[in-house]
Amino acid sequence: MTKPSFLESVVGWLREGYPQGIPAQDHVPLLALLRRRLTDEEVAAVVLELVAAGEVPVDSVDIGASITKVTDALPSEDDIDRVREHLPAGL
Repeated sequence: MTKPSFLESVVGWLREGYPQGIPAQDHVPLLALLRRRLTDEEVAAVVLELVAAGEVPVDSVDIGASITKVTDALPSEDDIDRVREHLPAGL
């Protein structure tokens, strides 16, 4: 049995919580809850990948590409900033 994708997990969760469908007034709060954020472990993995690749200097595009490799998701500006804060000085 394969593990459901992130999207399949979210859809399943929504169907359980809203068997009659999602009321219009709940759309915005639900979207806010579903916003993905890098975990501390994912930040560390991205930093290690960038350092190991020797990509110096590292820019936002490099960080974003690495986040996508690690998470299979598009990065947010907040995620890119969090990774940048954890990079060793000079990178």
